[in-house]
Amino acid sequence: MAPPSSSLSTPKPKKRRIKNPSNIPILSSIEPPPTLLPSKADLLRAVAVLSVAISVAIGCNLVVKLFNRQPKPFCNSNHDDEFDYHLSDGCDPCPSHGICNEGKLECMSGYVRHGRSCLEDGDINEMAKNLAKMVESHACESYSQYLCKGVGKVWVQGDELWNNMDENNTTYLYAKEKAVEIVGNLLETRDTSVGIKKLKCPDLLVEHYKPLSCSIRLWLLEHAVFLVPVCALLIGCGLMLQKIRRRQYLSVRSEELYEQVCEMLEENALTSRSVDGEGEPWIVASWLRDHILTPKERRDPLLWKKVEDLVQEDSRLDRYPKILKGDPKVVWEWQVEGSLRSAGKKKKGEINKQKMRENPNLGFNQDHGRLKLGEPFKC
Repeated sequence: MAPPSSSLSTPKPKKRRIKNPSNIPILSSIEPPPTLLPSKADLLRAVAVLSVAISVAIGCNLVVKLFNRQPKPFCNSNHDDEFDYHLSDGCDPCPSHGICNEGKLECMSGYVRHGRSCLEDGDINEMAKNLAKMVESHACESYSQYLCKGVGKVWVQGDELWNNMDENNTTYLYAKEKAVEIVGNLLETRDTSVGIKKLKCPDLLVEHYKPLSCSIRLWLLEHAVFLVPVCALLIGCGLMLQKIRRRQYLSVRSEELYEQVCEMLEENALTSRSVDGEGEPWIVASWLRDHILTPKERRDPLLWKKVEDLVQEDSRLDRYPKILKGDPKVVWEWQVEGSLRSAGKKKKGEINKQKMRENPNLGFNQDHGRLKLGEPFKC
């Protein structure tokens, strides 16, 4: 079969071109204005404001729920059922020193409620301490008087102390109960056959209540066995040391006085020979003693006795009695011809000779019957 004729075929439509007039803009070249969309800074600011608003809303919601929430009731402190209220989420456990009933809390005597707990009452605690201190002072002072003066009691009846403090005050009674507990731990206690409790101050505590004089006296009595021999030993050592020092003093001082005696006798002997025989070469021992000794040394007879012993042992000195104005006297005289002393002593003797020449009244005066010494020998 021959193909159909071309005259019978439908003609194809022709494409129609749309002309773009110059006054109409092209769509692809159209851009939005810059103020149409927000900037990055505005976007961040909007996010921050939104976050703050959400936080405030959440916080207000929590606060409202917190204030509107009712606290849990307390679990009963006295329950006999097997259910453990302490593990229940419907109630809180009853705090220490508290009494819980029907969900309510009441604190025991001596405790005050603080929030959902019971704390110790400070006033009652202070009152209990004061009561315990009064009982302690009474018991310890009584025991102290017994130790120091022999009066008072060692064991004090507790009823006598507590009965004086009885008051019809619930707070005071609770403070008294606590004070009894404190005193029981502080003082020694014992029960009598009739069930009366007695109190005694411990030995270490009673030391703080003794007077100082009493403590010293008791300490001396307690250590007398040891102190007596020690004191005797110390006294003996002290006396021995004093005796040694006195012996040394007498030895040194007597030698000094002996040297002075020799110098005076020698000078007097040299001076008497230079005054045409009118002077006497001797000196009365008692007058010489009163001249060279101080008033305090004159009251010590042993010192001058030491000087006399040294003079007696010296062969250069002569001792003999002599009657002066009807009284027997002992005189001392230098027997060596010339001076055996040092050069300085010789010079001193020459000076004394010169004084004797200038004053012929020195030496022994026959008319007056007494010994006249120069100024160094005057009393």
